This record gives sequence, structure tokens and C-alpha cells, in this order.
Amino acid sequence: MIGGMALRLIQVNVKARDDVALGRFWAAALGWGMSSEAPGVTNLEPEGFAWPDPDAFYVDLVTVPDPETVKYRVHLDLATTSAAHQAELVARLRELGATPADVGQGDVPWTVLADPEGNVFCVLEPREIYRDTGPIAAVVVDCADPRAMARFWDEALDWTLHEVTDDHASLRSAKGVGPYLELLRTPGPPTVWNRIHLDLLPDPIEAKETEVARLRTLGATAADVGQGDVPWTVLADPEGNEFCVLGRG
Repeated sequence: MIGGMALRLIQVNVKARDDVALGRFWAAALGWGMSSEAPGVTNLEPEGFAWPDPDAFYVDLVTVPDPETVKYRVHLDLATTSAAHQAELVARLRELGATPADVGQGDVPWTVLADPEGNVFCVLEPREIYRDTGPIAAVVVDCADPRAMARFWDEALDWTLHEVTDDHASLRSAKGVGPYLELLRTPGPPTVWNRIHLDLLPDPIEAKETEVARLRTLGATAADVGQGDVPWTVLADPEGNEFCVLGRG
């Protein structure tokens, strides 16, 4: 990492049919605050943090004309602290409009749900590793080769690589706060609807073009999703998953 410059995973971005309605679901699910920076954009932030606090992680929901055309390979895992908390959270999410989802998971200790727009996520059983993450335990990226993806993301972000095997890799903020970024071996194209991608924030924000150039040397490629003339840059990781590098709006 070049001295003084950094790139971090600051939020996930969700393409929505209705950002406000879906934002209400996720704000209630996470116990977070909800605001809006512009029509069609809902911002969720943990209570007591203001964007872009380096100790916080955020969710942005953006209304797009046809989110049904998108299948990203990213989903959220939610943390719980006990079996009772897991059961209570699943029940509360279902009251909020989540539905059970079958992704072929079989008999597992976690619960797979879909949010009101069909995005699949998991409510995990209590795990010691996630006891201090906050409500989002992990942002999970399905991939074919976790080792290669870990090499890319370890170089791309100012995060710490915690574990890497043939099946799974995990990174987390060097400060030890917020969710993990997990790379999970999942052969084949995505089978479920997920409209969530990663947003990265350069620090300082003026370093965006330098960071984009650096990411391209690491194997990222330019991606055209019809974004037009916008302050962020859309790239794809080595397996073709789109993500955004934010700039000054």
C-alpha cells in the first residue's frame, strides 16, 4: 500500500425496485438509522456513526428501473449471539416480510431467508468469530477460486487477510471492526437473485483515479453497466464481479 493512501470496503450497494420500502426492511433488520441523500437513494447507517466513519460500515439502496436483470454473487450473513437470539431474529425478519429460501443448503445450523425483493441472505447461528462485528457478520462473495480472489482483495484493500483455503478466504478491517469480507468457493454462475455489490472508498477521496489505476494493475477491469457520467468508477474483479470505487459527488 502506498504510504498514506488507502482503499476500504465502506458499504454494500443494493439495487432495488423501491429503495424506501426495502430500506425500511433492512433498517429494521439491522437496527440502523435511515436517511436519504437524493430521491431514489436510501442510506442506512449504524446509530452513532456519520458517513464515512472509518469504524463503520454502511448499506446504500438505489432504485433502478429493472433490478430483475441483475444477478450479483454477493450476499449478507447476519450475526446472532445465542440460539434464542437467532430464533428471535428469524421470527422478527419474517414479520417484517422476509421469506424462507431454499438454495440447496440442506440441514444446516443457519437460516436462509429472502428479503421482500428476493435478495437471499443468511441468519447465522452464534459463532465466536462474529461476536464483535455488529449485526452484519460478513459480506460474502461467491467465487470459483478463493485463493486467487484473496490475492486480489488483499492487495486491493487496506484490510487484513485472516484465513485462506481452497474453499474459503476472509478479510477484515485492519482495525478489527465491522463485518468480514468472505470469499466462498461456489462453482458455476449465480443461481439466486442478489442485487448487492461492493462499494470501495479511497482515502483521501482525491486518490480515486490513482486507486483505480492500481486496481487495474492488480487485475480489475473496467465495467460498463450503463452508469454514464458519474463520480464513481465501476470495475470488475478477476472473476467479473462488479464493484464501485467512489469519488466525490
